[in-house]
Amino acid sequence: MFEFNFPIYTVGLLITRQCNLRCKYCYIPEKSEKKMIQKFDFLIIGSGIAGMSFALKVAHKGKVALICKTELEEANTYFAQGGVASVTNTLVDNFEKHIEDTMIAGDWLSDRAAVEKVVKEAPSQIKELISWGVDFDKNEKGEFDLHREGGHSEFRILHHKDNTGAEIQDSLIRAVKQHPNITIFEKHFAIEILTQHHLGVTVTRQTPDIECYGAYVLDLKTGKVDTFLSKVTLMATGGVGAIYQTTTNPLVATGDGIAMVYRAKGTVKDMEFIQFHPTALYHPGDRPSFLITEAMRGYGAVLRTLDGEEFMQKYDPRLSLAPRDIVARAIDNEMKNRGDDHVYLDVTHKDPEETKKHFPNIYEKCLGLGIDITRDYIPVAPAAHYLCGGIKVDLDARSSINRLYAVGECACTGLHGGNRLASNSLIEAVVYADAAAKHSLKVIDNFSYQENIPEWNDEGTQSPEEMVLITQSVKEVGQIMSTYVGIVRSDLRLKRAWDRFDILYEETESLFKRSKASKEICELRNMINTGYLVMRQAMDRKESRGLHYTIDYPHTDNTPQMK
Repeated sequence: MFEFNFPIYTVGLLITRQCNLRCKYCYIPEKSEKKMIQKFDFLIIGSGIAGMSFALKVAHKGKVALICKTELEEANTYFAQGGVASVTNTLVDNFEKHIEDTMIAGDWLSDRAAVEKVVKEAPSQIKELISWGVDFDKNEKGEFDLHREGGHSEFRILHHKDNTGAEIQDSLIRAVKQHPNITIFEKHFAIEILTQHHLGVTVTRQTPDIECYGAYVLDLKTGKVDTFLSKVTLMATGGVGAIYQTTTNPLVATGDGIAMVYRAKGTVKDMEFIQFHPTALYHPGDRPSFLITEAMRGYGAVLRTLDGEEFMQKYDPRLSLAPRDIVARAIDNEMKNRGDDHVYLDVTHKDPEETKKHFPNIYEKCLGLGIDITRDYIPVAPAAHYLCGGIKVDLDARSSINRLYAVGECACTGLHGGNRLASNSLIEAVVYADAAAKHSLKVIDNFSYQENIPEWNDEGTQSPEEMVLITQSVKEVGQIMSTYVGIVRSDLRLKRAWDRFDILYEETESLFKRSKASKEICELRNMINTGYLVMRQAMDRKESRGLHYTIDYPHTDNTPQMK
């Protein structure tokens, strides 16, 4: 596995330039309006299952700030349809099977210690989710109604109809709102984490004891950037799907936490492993794309070309239940070979009432577009869905920066390796949130607030006169990533993307220096930083492995040639 901890060979990257963080060591301080300083024992940046479950586990110890750049409901968790993987039916399933399935899906790049941790601790975390009000579906016998998804050897997916993420998110929202020690800051956007750099200390990637003291946080309602000081900070900002033109992620998934940690000289790894969900609903103009859960293929849906022919038999003996990377590449290859914009998912052979019962939201969504899934094929195409890499953490969820933990999709625990096994992500989030909570509770009394952090300096800046400069660059990022850094890659495509990003970087940094902080300009910076990380680590992996497939280093097996 590759860690992004090496020199950069082009001049167009943030890390080769002077720092652009607005503190007194980067800019000459001038008279500015007094900003607010907030102090919390725990600062949580992100409000999905990872951030909220951590909040609930530590709130008894002290004051907790939960930062959310939109509303609590707008998180990747909320849009997760399939479910949560856990061994619960021990009559047919066991930990070793789940471990083996995860290792196989990850192309044997997964950290076995991380895999064993998540798999073995999953059942206890399921019980805790239930104690917080999560209602998983059960059958007529009162047992969990388990689904099976691609790559799983047994039925082990707990779910709530086809909106499991929403059920979990809603339950956690109710719980955090009721806790007196948790303060929720909606419409607040973390811009940078605070380290020794902000005290005038030179920090490099070789600095052994970088510490996090909190974050600069933009209040989107007032436009002010306040200082949030903390004893412990948790990064739980989710994934990077919005850097792609077509994604199932909410458009807030702009890689903020990963970019912030990397700019602070933290270690980031495995960014080349971007999972494309094979079956996003094909409806041009929709962004994000509506997800057709993998559980539908587990239920029996079959992939077909536009002329109705099955095709997965050409790619994998597991057919439509092959792991996502194989299915996504197969669909991509069929579309390219045939010149089609999508393929079909066929569930018309299943009992109509059962289909409606299991997938009510998908049924209603498609029906609203004139597609009755009990009678009509569903048009689908791959879309950027999940990041397997991110901020490197250990088994306690500790990043390479002291006092900073990372959990959820923004973290790289080692569980997923080269490819995520379906429905492993939600359980990973709660298991590692639990690990971060246990470790931070042991050490928090050793930490104090860093009082000498300077205020954010925005003197001499102004609001962007032409927002089109930002919105157009965002579109270009998506087009470049989808065209050149997508499901199938090559050295030439990656180099072209790198060169295009170099120009975008120059333009964006120039604009950032003279602009007041805004969600739009900060997200664009983070998207560009994150895109670079994906490209750089993809360029360094000289093999096709897991989700990273390159025509310059193809697999040596007998799978059909990709283009």
